[in-house]
Amino acid sequence: MEEHGAAGAPPGPDDTGFPAYWAGRCGGLAEMDAELVRCRACPRLVGWREETAARPRAAFRGQEYWARPVPGFGPADAALAVVGLAPAAHGGNRTGRMFTGDASGDFLFAALHTVGLASQPTATGRGDGLELYGVRVTAPVHCAPPQNRPTPAERRTCRPWLAAELELLSPSLRAVVALGAFGWQALLPVLGETGWPLPRPRPAFGHGVRLTLPATGQRRELHVLGSYHPSQRNTFTGRLTSDMLVELLARAAGLAGLTP
Repeated sequence: MEEHGAAGAPPGPDDTGFPAYWAGRCGGLAEMDAELVRCRACPRLVGWREETAARPRAAFRGQEYWARPVPGFGPADAALAVVGLAPAAHGGNRTGRMFTGDASGDFLFAALHTVGLASQPTATGRGDGLELYGVRVTAPVHCAPPQNRPTPAERRTCRPWLAAELELLSPSLRAVVALGAFGWQALLPVLGETGWPLPRPRPAFGHGVRLTLPATGQRRELHVLGSYHPSQRNTFTGRLTSDMLVELLARAAGLAGLTP
């Protein structure tokens, strides 16, 4: 996949250098993930993920960074999806697995384990034995952005990957949790594009907000829930506690028909 700029209008489906071309042509999640990790569509993100890998934190010196787009993590027949922001520069960008290797991931996977959706409460890297049960964790932007802030153009460029992922999950998908306002704002348009009818006006983000999208001829009913992001800013200040996240994930698991 060639490297292109990410400014201006979103790239079209016939541009072979962009996700819009590849994402919709994938016949399964494994094929999509293999294409996704080759993506170099956003020069600023490519530069940042590689620069970060070349200058690791002292605690990770000597480790080989992933330094590529980070694919979603979890089974291909997941009934619940968790969607939040982007990989951390020294977390997923280092380990190659979504929400793995940083404090936000530690908080999230501990909560998933408490609910019964993860095999263990910790996530240190690929090969650590972690399995997810009925849930897939992904992001609307798959590369680590500077200051954890992807641009609107980068978000638009990456959006076809999330749309394709939700499309491939749609036969089993029954609930989605959006982590943070960014996750909520990025997720809702994708759901609309993927075939679920959205209400007007769209509901504002908030922790515990729930939106039920009705079934259509090709889509089953989908429950969408908002949660504060498990960032250190939110967890250190108590805006999001472990009990709050566990309660919300348990509710989402119930709506998804999962029996922890």
